[in-house]
Amino acid sequence: MAKAKVLDLKTKYQEEIAPRVQKALGIKNAMSIPKVTKVTLNVGLGPFIQKGNKDYSFVVENLTAISGQKPVLRKSKKSVSNFKIREDEIIGVSVTLRGKSMYNFLNKLVNVVFPRVRDFRGISYKSFDGKGNFAVGFKEHMVFPEISPDDVLKIHGLQVNVTTSAQNDEEGLTLLKEMGFPFKKQTTTNS
Repeated sequence: MAKAKVLDLKTKYQEEIAPRVQKALGIKNAMSIPKVTKVTLNVGLGPFIQKGNKDYSFVVENLTAISGQKPVLRKSKKSVSNFKIREDEIIGVSVTLRGKSMYNFLNKLVNVVFPRVRDFRGISYKSFDGKGNFAVGFKEHMVFPEISPDDVLKIHGLQVNVTTSAQNDEEGLTLLKEMGFPFKKQTTTNS
């Protein structure tokens, strides 16, 4: 018996996904096939800051475990009195993934994380920004396999932004569908 060849997502994109996307969109030039350029993970620290808790090291540890990369602390650019934010105060944590780590994260997101989300019925088509980029939020960071539920101090949310080279939402949707993202089935209404 021949062993099944297991491809990482980057190799699968180059060998299988890109030709299917090119055919589906009718693109003639292979260089204009849409691709994922980066993935950004963001966690806002607003709820922790407003409660007066300045210890958010567990958020940094969780994001490091999820992404495999040390996150960057984001500071506010100006003071906003309504949100009780001062200038140069740390208000968020983010990680940008590119290259091999990006493809590994996308593979984990599609095959492990989405199936672990409670009451998951698919991703909404409204998650695109009009330029082919995609964003999805998680209410609980515990859906990621690197996080042990026994070690969780506080539950926090997480936002994942997938930036593509697509020119519009249709191209971005086609690309992500071919990569295995579980979108909801579109329903047509007669009005």
